[in-house]
Amino acid sequence: MPMTLRVVVPPHPLIAHWLTLLRNTTTPPALYATGLEELGRWLTYEALRDWLPHRREMVTTSQAQTEGTLVESNVPLLSIPLLPGGLDLWQGARRVLPSSQLCLGGVPDNIESNAGVIVFVDQIASGERLLAILKLLQTQEIEARRLRVITVLASSPGLKQLGEMMPNLTIHTACIDPELTEDGEISPGIGNPVLRLNTRTGGKT
Repeated sequence: MPMTLRVVVPPHPLIAHWLTLLRNTTTPPALYATGLEELGRWLTYEALRDWLPHRREMVTTSQAQTEGTLVESNVPLLSIPLLPGGLDLWQGARRVLPSSQLCLGGVPDNIESNAGVIVFVDQIASGERLLAILKLLQTQEIEARRLRVITVLASSPGLKQLGEMMPNLTIHTACIDPELTEDGEISPGIGNPVLRLNTRTGGKT
């Protein structure tokens, strides 16, 4: 069976709501930042649904014994945000992550062989920055099944390039936009998060 890129766009009204606020040019920076955090939280929640390692275990309540579910604490989970916008996504995502090691300096050395990795990127335009991180993860033999990408928005051209270079990858996003402008911006897009947040660093992804 050929390997293909898997892009998940959850049909959740809260995800659509926060995406709409990010698209709106009149949304103030503080609310824009909140939107990034909320999308980070809800998209990560969806990504963990069928991916987070867990086990069944019997527990004793005040009335009886019953079977419950516990997240596997012996499976490391790494969060790699692509700065600066990816950090806002992670700020929201950490509310639903049971435990996760934040890797601010990029891809760490010697990732454990059973670790799961989540990459947070505000948007996938050309996909070049994300592709660079994924190639570094490949050098450490991080398989696609151990990896999830969380992004607010992805362009069709960017996804096409990722699919050609990194098949079998799973990406969770709020929407897929069809085009890139001549300047490499996603259209209709959410604007440049760096400028919308009034920060001084960063660039296109």
